Amino acid sequence: MMCCAGVWEGSVLAVDAEALGRLMPMALWLDRTGIIRGAGPALEKLCADSLPGQRLGAQFEVLRPRLPEATSASEARPADDRAKAVAGRNAGAEVDLAGLLGARVYLRLRRAPATTLRGVAVPARVAGADGLILNLTFGIGLADAVRDHGLTTSDFAVTDLAMEFLYLQEAKALVMGELHALNARLQDARRTAEAQAMSDPLTGLANRRALDQDLARAAAVAARGGAPFALAHLDLDHFKAVNDLLGHPAGDFMLGRVAAILREETRRADLVARVGGDEFVLLLRGAHDPAGLMALGARIIARIEEPCLHEGRPCRISASIGIVLSASHPGADPAQMLAAADVALYASKRRGRGCCTVAPPPPTGPPDDGADWLD
Repeated sequence: MMCCAGVWEGSVLAVDAEALGRLMPMALWLDRTGIIRGAGPALEKLCADSLPGQRLGAQFEVLRPRLPEATSASEARPADDRAKAVAGRNAGAEVDLAGLLGARVYLRLRRAPATTLRGVAVPARVAGADGLILNLTFGIGLADAVRDHGLTTSDFAVTDLAMEFLYLQEAKALVMGELHALNARLQDARRTAEAQAMSDPLTGLANRRALDQDLARAAAVAARGGAPFALAHLDLDHFKAVNDLLGHPAGDFMLGRVAAILREETRRADLVARVGGDEFVLLLRGAHDPAGLMALGARIIARIEEPCLHEGRPCRISASIGIVLSASHPGADPAQMLAAADVALYASKRRGRGCCTVAPPPPTGPPDDGADWLD
């Protein structure tokens, strides 16, 4: 290739081919015609066929630099013909070595997994013959290349820091994995702490804090015309007698039994909270039918009144319930709703306990109008 003659003038490097392989395991030695005369051991490992004797384009696709057309006559060909000519030259015809010198060279293996290599080309003399040395590296694809081709430390030059960087990358991956696992554990701990802060430790039900948050959200939705809800305030009757006569273990047993009944009688969307020693509040989302709520209250009371045994001794309690509907108290804030439910509960107590009362809408007349529903 006479077009390259100028680059061969002056001093060129003369080095033994075997020594070149030890110095640069990823090097290619090309003669002046673009025929591969030698290759580093690591580069040979990447290719299934023996490289010496083959043209550069037979094993590698030249991605950069873009190689010029071989002759000006090709410019007169149709575009498709010119593309075929370029592809044919790149696949096995001569490569313009002068176009590679002094530029960043990017090659891609033609065989799978089509590893991309990059490097630089310099004129040199190997084993007494003039040619070109193309020293290549994997660049940012190092980790993939090591995995795809089964490379080890012995495949790299002693002075190459590639494996050291790979070890650092693997160490970083391990550290990031540990940090991710630690973060997951911290998130689990945070969720556990939040759940504990929102639950009653004895019964596992929601506590007053959880009720306040859910009630505030439900009231805000209802105030904007969204889904209505009902509040049911339940207080156990005769519970103190069980605690006093049978002891606190029996009382705790009964509280757990009541909690189980309330869970079974409500839906997953509802909230059941223990707000005091023997007091519970039910947030019943979507509830708006007084008759249905009365039936629910009667069913809960009947189940709570069923006799049971604790350590062979009978335990009997009952419950009183006061219910208020958000639909009957438009614009009422959570505190007003809770107060109305408490008043309805007081009405049930006044009626003899063991019953359920649904609070009527608040009076619109003088303050004493409608107050006789408590009697």
